[in-house]
Amino acid sequence: MTEAVRFSEYGGVDVLRVVDVERPVPGAGQVLVEMRAASINPGEAKIREGLLHALYPATFPSGEGSDLAGVVVEVGPGVTRFAAGDEVFGFTDRRASHAELVLASETELAPKPAELSWEVAGSLYVAGATAWAMVRAVDPGPGDVVVVTGAAGGVGSLAVQLARRAGATVIGVAGPRHHEWLASLGVSPVAYGDGVVERILAVGRPDALVDVVGDGYVELGVTALGIAPARIDTLNDYPAAARYGAKTDGNAEGGRIEVIAELAALAAGGELVVPIAATYPLREVRAAYTELAKGHTRGKIVLVNR
Repeated sequence: MTEAVRFSEYGGVDVLRVVDVERPVPGAGQVLVEMRAASINPGEAKIREGLLHALYPATFPSGEGSDLAGVVVEVGPGVTRFAAGDEVFGFTDRRASHAELVLASETELAPKPAELSWEVAGSLYVAGATAWAMVRAVDPGPGDVVVVTGAAGGVGSLAVQLARRAGATVIGVAGPRHHEWLASLGVSPVAYGDGVVERILAVGRPDALVDVVGDGYVELGVTALGIAPARIDTLNDYPAAARYGAKTDGNAEGGRIEVIAELAALAAGGELVVPIAATYPLREVRAAYTELAKGHTRGKIVLVNR
């Protein structure tokens, strides 16, 4: 037997349980990984709450978690790229990484760079793929001014850096306590709330918007900042995207192991900072999601198992 997070009904953090389950057995092309770190994500909380039932219905009892870093303990028939003892990272599409032992496809994993901590390696998939896709969607380049909302969060903190790497001037919308950190990355921070349009325009007239937050920023980008809808990508405001013709590229467009490996190489070389806000033991999964729900976290919250 081994331990894994499960929930048997939609609801708040109280429906989460860490329970004994049968030890997974890798099938053809699969790898069994002993999880060392697996970050948590807002989308997982929405699935557990039933808010995404129409798109991503849960089958009870349901596991959760996509991000993954750990040590290979067993491989299934046909696996050639990995062997027991290898350190790997990547993802699983089985809603299963919040567990001691995780099954993943061989194609969902890559060797973990030695320079990366377990926490960083286990945080790259969901946030990294999403940030990569969103930045690519708005196509920043030298001379462009790009606004990123939620600029200190898991996705936003990576998006601001990827936009900067593309040569753009980046305006990061975030709470004041994150401004010094954003400035250290070469980002121009502005506070959200009343007057945000004036604060953005005081830095520069934006050409593109990466909207991680939703909450009216797509409409604001089009009507108040004059950004062309084709250069707006939103993660949370699909109605506004449909109304104005903005983009909604996210994890689905970037969720490939090649993308995650590219980001890992940047992080291993010190060219991409992946901030870790907090770590929790697997058994404290409720506390981890309670912290996530508070918002205003810089970077990622990670479950660890060791």
